[in-house]
Amino acid sequence: MQDDARYLKRKVTAGSLDVHPTEKALVVHYEVEASILAEGGGHMLGERKEGQKIIRVKSLSPSTDVGALAKKVVEECKLIPASRLPQVEQLLYYLQNRKSSPVEGKMEKKEKRPVKPRELTPFDGMELNEEASITRVDEYIELLYEGIPEKIRGSALILQLARNPDNLEELLHNEAALGALARVLREDWKQSVELATIIIYIFFCFSSFSQFHGVVSHYKIGALCMSVVEHELKRHDVWPPENGSLRRDQDKAVRKYHGLLSKQEQLLRVSLYLLLNLAEDTRTELKMRNKNIVGLLVKVLERDDEELLVLVVSFLKKLSIFLENKNDMAEVDTVERLARLVPCDHDDLLNLTLRLLLNLSFDSGLRAKMVEVGLLPKLTALLGDENSRQVALRILYHISIDDRFKGMFVYTDCIPQLMQMLYEHGEEDTEAELLSICINLAANKRNAQLICEGNGLKMLMKRALKMKDCLLMKMIRNISQHDGATKPVFIDYVGDLAAEIRAEEEEEWVLECLGTLANLTIPDLDWELVLKEYNLVPYLKDRLKPASAEDDLILEVVIMIGTVSMDDACAAMLAKSGIIPALIELLNAQQEDDEFVCQIVYVFYQMVFHQATRDVIIKDTQAPAYLIDLMHDKNAEIRKVCDNTLDIIAEYDDEWGRKIQSEKFRFHNNQWLEMVESRQADESEPYLYDNDNDRTDLFYSADGITPADGSVSPDFFNDLQPQNGDMYHTGDGSDVFDQTSSSPGRPATAYGFRPDEQPFYQYS
Repeated sequence: MQDDARYLKRKVTAGSLDVHPTEKALVVHYEVEASILAEGGGHMLGERKEGQKIIRVKSLSPSTDVGALAKKVVEECKLIPASRLPQVEQLLYYLQNRKSSPVEGKMEKKEKRPVKPRELTPFDGMELNEEASITRVDEYIELLYEGIPEKIRGSALILQLARNPDNLEELLHNEAALGALARVLREDWKQSVELATIIIYIFFCFSSFSQFHGVVSHYKIGALCMSVVEHELKRHDVWPPENGSLRRDQDKAVRKYHGLLSKQEQLLRVSLYLLLNLAEDTRTELKMRNKNIVGLLVKVLERDDEELLVLVVSFLKKLSIFLENKNDMAEVDTVERLARLVPCDHDDLLNLTLRLLLNLSFDSGLRAKMVEVGLLPKLTALLGDENSRQVALRILYHISIDDRFKGMFVYTDCIPQLMQMLYEHGEEDTEAELLSICINLAANKRNAQLICEGNGLKMLMKRALKMKDCLLMKMIRNISQHDGATKPVFIDYVGDLAAEIRAEEEEEWVLECLGTLANLTIPDLDWELVLKEYNLVPYLKDRLKPASAEDDLILEVVIMIGTVSMDDACAAMLAKSGIIPALIELLNAQQEDDEFVCQIVYVFYQMVFHQATRDVIIKDTQAPAYLIDLMHDKNAEIRKVCDNTLDIIAEYDDEWGRKIQSEKFRFHNNQWLEMVESRQADESEPYLYDNDNDRTDLFYSADGITPADGSVSPDFFNDLQPQNGDMYHTGDGSDVFDQTSSSPGRPATAYGFRPDEQPFYQYS
């Protein structure tokens, strides 16, 4: 075979790019493939090997030009193709800002590494005067077969070597060293906290690089670390508390307690950091989850060591992106234990805690828990902190989605702070997160009143109209829907809003302006003057045509027509313009959409109150026929509005009155017959009444309401008392409508809520 070989082919393939976990450096992963080719070019023998190159950028500082440095790195490192220049620049920017990395808007899988475990110090008064050498590893291994002090010394010397990444490759090939370390850890970790800490630290050095994770897993160090953490937490639970059985005058015992606690927390820190590194593999993370890693981490949240807490919160944040882990956190009172960390003086710890809470706040139950444990005022207070504002704002936004909690913002200073933030933006583009929470909070009546206090509404309206900001106008639209003190304030802005209802404007902008106008059910407002001055009738009529615009805009046009139809003169003007046939045509086109049907029927309900439009509805259109068809619709809100409208029509037109009564009779009679037939079909079911008389007695014929033979005619309905929207005949010959129990205003919706009351989700 060697005689046939002609030459060696070596191929280097660039792999992934990442940042060094502890240094200002980039790590370039690559793969080398060496092949021996035969004379004819055929493959004879080949081998692949993975490697990495560390590019240190010690000169990187806050004032460094990241773009220029990235170009220099790409030019000098042949392993990085020019096409990856943007990624190099992004990683350098990350390194430049690692200590105060910006809060990410969404849950991400890439984690900022927490603080590295503190450098180990000599234990038990022992000092390592000698410098460890890679050539003397075999001597250090021999110490691992002696007593605990010698094992500590030997492992500490090996740790000196392992802390230098350049030695890891050689240590990796020394199976005797790694095997001995794993054996000692497995057998003696309960005997010495120092020994366990040093050996786990050695394997932690390997775990800092993903290509060495296989070695750590091979010796089952991860499982051992899980056992160590669980054991140490149980051991801590049985220690006497500092302020309990230990008295202040027992200085020696107190010092001993603190010494034990410090050593234990160092062991916990290095163990958990190793597990965090291994958890980069989701399969390994799943194994940890099955061994209750979440419960152990949440238990550690009770500690006071800030470095340990930074690590634990960082680990929990990484785990929280998976549903199963999030559910585990909900079961072990994670939010309650995180609440004590907000606020805190440690910037990294506060930042990580808030980001973890942000991930958890996607769950409605955990949002409720955050409010329950008092996080709402704490998060509100953080709006004044520049470093914490963004993530705190996003958590508050998630809380504002729930109608249960919108009203609780009234008892904090959140709304004044939000209004101040809006004011400070001036004419700049306002942050979507800020507007999103304002939109949600404005859907609450008391919040809306706070927003409008002083010149709040004036500032919002001026900014929205000048910038044509759709989100800001959506907030104003939510404010306008509330009855009470806020609605009359909008009278000053009716003209400004009406002027925006033009075909040349963007539909989204017109939708919000039109929706705001449609909410203004103010009795003294002269809608006829508004429609004429701004020539809105042609626009409204044109937008009633099916497919003339997006359905949301067409629906708002219908709602607007229902609002202005409360004005007698305005309703007459709309009727003359031919809007009623257009509404009927739209009803035919959108008959499957309950929201459209409900709002169109409400327009008819408003118009039958006025003499001019009532005659057009009854005599010149088929609207009553459509209403009869809808009288028994499955949607309760549609039935309610439809019944009120038909009752008024029946009072004014005898012919339609008879048709309506006949339909009611037919419907009720069919219901009765269906009930009788169903009872006859079920022979085993006993009768509702314990007597053997004929069922026609159920008609109570003695009252004279129905004949004794049980028959019911349409005239039966003439003697009923006035229903919702019916007319009473007074002694002076005038007619008075009963509106006390009828629909007092526009129906909220066919579904029980207004579209503009929906939480605003799309903030990013």
